[in-house]
Amino acid sequence: MEQPIGPLSSFDYDLLVVGAGSGGQAVAKEAVGFNKRVLVIDPVTPFSECTTSVLGWSSVTMATVRKLLHRASQLGQDIQDSQKYGWRFKETASHSWGGLSDALSAHAESCVLGVRRDLTECGAAYLRAGWEMLAPHVVEVTDTDGRKSRLSVETLVIDPGERPRYPGVPGDGEHCVTSNELFSRPRPPGRTLVVGGSPEGVECAGFLSGLGHEVTLMLPTSDLLPGFDLKMSQKIENHMLVHGVHFLYEHTLSKVEQIGAQDGGVSAAALLGAPGGLRASLLSRDGPATQEDFDTVLLAVGIEPSTSNIGLERVGVKCCPDGRVLVNELDQTSVDHVYCLSSSPSSSPSSSSSSSGPHCPSPVLRARSGRLLAHRLYGGPTPPCDYSNIPLVLFTPLEYSACGLSEERANATFGEANIEVYHSYYWPLEWTVPARDKNSCYVKVVCHVPDQERVVGLHLMGPHAGDIVQGFSAAMTSGLTKRQLDATAGLQPTAAQVLTSLTVTQRESEAMMVRGNC
Repeated sequence: MEQPIGPLSSFDYDLLVVGAGSGGQAVAKEAVGFNKRVLVIDPVTPFSECTTSVLGWSSVTMATVRKLLHRASQLGQDIQDSQKYGWRFKETASHSWGGLSDALSAHAESCVLGVRRDLTECGAAYLRAGWEMLAPHVVEVTDTDGRKSRLSVETLVIDPGERPRYPGVPGDGEHCVTSNELFSRPRPPGRTLVVGGSPEGVECAGFLSGLGHEVTLMLPTSDLLPGFDLKMSQKIENHMLVHGVHFLYEHTLSKVEQIGAQDGGVSAAALLGAPGGLRASLLSRDGPATQEDFDTVLLAVGIEPSTSNIGLERVGVKCCPDGRVLVNELDQTSVDHVYCLSSSPSSSPSSSSSSSGPHCPSPVLRARSGRLLAHRLYGGPTPPCDYSNIPLVLFTPLEYSACGLSEERANATFGEANIEVYHSYYWPLEWTVPARDKNSCYVKVVCHVPDQERVVGLHLMGPHAGDIVQGFSAAMTSGLTKRQLDATAGLQPTAAQVLTSLTVTQRESEAMMVRGNC
């Protein structure tokens, strides 16, 4: 029997950072700058039993993969548009799923190697291993060969990252995939059922449809993207409907099973991704249960923090029922030397109700939080991370980006009478030649009238939305008002100029519609 762990007079490391995501990297690099001995553990965890394990992936890697998948689906539309610009092809263009998979895997691996190189070059130790807390300042590390060792650390920072949640129905772990491992499969997904209206689900449904696959997006309610701006969610949904994504409302998944595995003696691995290889049992809120056959069932019912089975409860670190670590505004847990970086202030008991909106993984936000934490630990008093005006982007078929409050949150925070919303549809110049999707792109600016019409929310749906909103988010952080926005010179002929010439309010548009109906 092992001897109990007693008090420690010295430590192997001043700081142990668990998680090599953007937050973990930032806090480690900053701590090295304060001459601290730092070890970064990149946890080794397989994504699921259905796929080959992909190790060392961070939120940064997954964010870039999301954008690359979005770009892959856009290129198909670009090929069609190019013919209107005079391009001619000798052969019909076709898509290779294997080529895309190989390219994304190579990109992901380069990201992992880049993280390791950056950390070691700055002076931090780096280790890919499993880990578990044994005592307040002691962790057990298990390397990739199964060897165990113990390390003592003075301060622990956890950058937990997230993993897809499973609904807990028969067959979900054996026969389904999540957004994390979808593209690593050798076969194209074919006819796909996407379960859940989360950001990951909407993005995956969009890019799979763009690559030519038949996609059904199943929602447990009638609402897409719960927690996001309602009007923007509706416009995203309408665009996806027009472009071929099927929606199945108020249905839930009850079971997934393979077809023919028992009768034909075919292995599960051989049937994975085979045409019609899966049968999904679907429950309707009002109607009878039904069954449908799909090639792939993709789970996108939400994400959860990777905080289970690492010994947090053993040392007294308190967590929410959903696994999020409880922290205060300074990222400190219930144990004074253990800290946890969060991509959302909702994990803090003291978080404000005026936070910027729905949870959307943000590597940049975690990096900022990590830098501030390192300075707080080793450089003196440092203000907490400001969670207001954090931009987000969703790589939906028509890219959506926002900064600040949704219209619903602004009305609830300041009162509907104190909110004015300016909006406009627009047609990107590059779309006019192929004459497609007129009046699909949309922008709206939410203003707090008593505060000189300060811009408290900005939403844009269109090409390169994230790049456009990023620039305006800096102005919002500095207190941008509608008058200042109007005084900004628009850059002709870009899509961003529409934000500088908004003159029509939603109230005026609604009034015109009423008069038109009369």
